[in-house]
Amino acid sequence: MKTLVCEKPFSLQLGQRPRIERKAGEALIRIMRVGLCGTDFHIFSGNQPFLSYPRVMGHELAGEVVEADAGSALAVGELVTINPYLPCGHCIACRKAKPNACVNIRVMGVHIDGGMTEFVSVPEKAVVPVPGLTPDQAAMVEFLSIGAHAVRRGQVTGEDRVLVVGAGPIGVATALFAMLAGAEVSLIDTNAERLRYAGQAIALEHTAVVGEGLEAWLKTRTDGEGFDAVFDATGSARAIEQGFGYVAHGGRYILVSVVKDTISFADPEFHKREMTLVGSRNATRHDFQMVIDLIRDGAIPTTALQTHAFALEDLPRVVPELMADQGRVLKAIGSF
Repeated sequence: MKTLVCEKPFSLQLGQRPRIERKAGEALIRIMRVGLCGTDFHIFSGNQPFLSYPRVMGHELAGEVVEADAGSALAVGELVTINPYLPCGHCIACRKAKPNACVNIRVMGVHIDGGMTEFVSVPEKAVVPVPGLTPDQAAMVEFLSIGAHAVRRGQVTGEDRVLVVGAGPIGVATALFAMLAGAEVSLIDTNAERLRYAGQAIALEHTAVVGEGLEAWLKTRTDGEGFDAVFDATGSARAIEQGFGYVAHGGRYILVSVVKDTISFADPEFHKREMTLVGSRNATRHDFQMVIDLIRDGAIPTTALQTHAFALEDLPRVVPELMADQGRVLKAIGSF
């Protein structure tokens, strides 16, 4: 089967591997679509903190069921997505119904090989049917679920003023679900072109480029009080540290992105706000199902979110091009 392997940073090779064999309790899935996200770009460039090489990337997946156990609820030929966060099922997080934070978690495309290959075999519990969706939409469920989970972690309501920092796919997904929760949402980014497209894609009016004048703009958005909930989706330690200053007294700061660095902040400022600092990691099946339902209902503008389509065989050429043109990339999806 065709397989794309990131052998080391900046080295992505297309080759052949023996077709994978399905184990009992697993479902064999033929991969049809793979979405690219910041994690894949970080792996390609050597900046992912939880990974060793070589690695088959890809965790935003859509495919069809080829084989499953007798009596399975899955039907051969059924279109599905895959929850790529595979938990151990017995650690403290799993026992508390937080499999996304499993102590021994295996994330496809990060800790173990992912979906940039023609076939994968995964635990049946990780397979999520997507009736009514297209393959491209199914490949978007995972990244949208990250945003949905973050907004749920941030307990966003219609009474909140929300700031999302970072207009990449995860930031846009977070802003979208905060809007769906009824919040008044602002979005900022360092890249004016990416910010403009993101705002248009989700019909978000309040956007601003990071730079001179940003502080004054943020104050006008909240009457100088700060934001009830701030979400960081930048992948930048410096941006995360700056974000503490955007949070209102009594507000919440939700860190969605992951960085290798140590983060520091001024403790007096943190305490006088009685700020709640929240980590948001991955997503759960609950988030997946909510996203699937919203896509099916037409509440998520998936056509506007997808900016690029390509053949996965062309990925060694495409990845550097996409990385060099981040302002025009929101969601890129490859197909076999």
